[in-house]
Amino acid sequence: MRRKIWLWGAAHAVDDLYQGLVPATLPYFVLDHRYSYVAASGLTLAAALGSSVPQPLVGVLVDRYRLGWMAAAGVALAGAGLGLSGLAAGAYPMVWVLILLSGLGVAMFHPAAGKAARETAGESTTAMSIFAAGGSVGFFLAPVLATPALVAWGVPATVLFLPPALVIASILLRTKGPELAVRRTRSGRDEWRPFLALTGIEVVRSAAFFGVNTFIELYWIKHLHAGRGVAGAALAVFLIGGVAGTLAGGRIADRIGAVRTVQIGAIAALPLLIALRLTGGPIAPLILAALAGVAMNIPFAVLVKLGQDYLPGRPGTAAGITLGLGVSIGGLFAPLLGLAAQHLGPQGVFAILCAAPPAAWLLGLLLTEPGAASPAAGPSSPPDRAAAAPGRAVG
Repeated sequence: MRRKIWLWGAAHAVDDLYQGLVPATLPYFVLDHRYSYVAASGLTLAAALGSSVPQPLVGVLVDRYRLGWMAAAGVALAGAGLGLSGLAAGAYPMVWVLILLSGLGVAMFHPAAGKAARETAGESTTAMSIFAAGGSVGFFLAPVLATPALVAWGVPATVLFLPPALVIASILLRTKGPELAVRRTRSGRDEWRPFLALTGIEVVRSAAFFGVNTFIELYWIKHLHAGRGVAGAALAVFLIGGVAGTLAGGRIADRIGAVRTVQIGAIAALPLLIALRLTGGPIAPLILAALAGVAMNIPFAVLVKLGQDYLPGRPGTAAGITLGLGVSIGGLFAPLLGLAAQHLGPQGVFAILCAAPPAAWLLGLLLTEPGAASPAAGPSSPPDRAAAAPGRAVG
């Protein structure tokens, strides 16, 4: 099981690398090809449309049909679209379509990979957190890897990021077996009411995450009067904290339960965001940024697994909503926070973000233990004994 879940974590990192590369490459489209800010934001819209809107539908298809190849095809398409976009930079409509296709590849990957990773992880939230943390690693690596390449060779350097997608896709296809076959492994009544509350938590959490991710460097430069290097370090430690928080959340949930972990993780970010907003100096804010990244991501992997527990017959749909739609909708709040920053400065944005943890905590009070309302919501139907064993890999 451990080797397989690490494979899914690596695949998730490669897939979400391409999501992170979109904002990382936009300044170079503007500088090298004189794209307007509106045109650049249009590429962000293309990525968001491609990755968010189709994911619930893809999840339904993954739950209904045996589409074990979907994850591999998705990561390959995500890499191809983004990788080729820089070569087509002279034709904006072509770039827009390629970014849209890259987003569609992301949408294809998440539901299929989320279901297969859950089949591999069994009932271990710790194992599921390895898969979820892969996405955070991909987001972190995107600007780290893209900036030197784009500085050296301009936007055509996006083609350098095509091989990782093709390599991981070929590995997934070669190792495709029962553990990658998408099929129902659990039975029980779907619990939509707590699932909707859980989706609300994911939207609030991701809105806060996108807000910090977007404005943390400006906060350091404009409010803390730091240099660009220190501001970049602040973003880096926040994202590294996010990876650590995702992994920690899985272990905590295995000890105290998923619902309690989500509730505790939802409110834990509040004192850290307040302290970050009120603290000055060169070192303390960096420490608080890292801790805020940890706290904000403690619920992430737990929400993915808990969503699948609430919809035992629709794990692909659940993954598509929690990993895809919920996260992407949260990102749509970024323009509103931009308006706030325009009038109140980035420090005003951080003050507004302090409202997110209480909202997530209140929604967390609506969560119930999966299957509490129905004893039938057990692990698995009798024909699928291999999947019924907690923590045991399918296959």
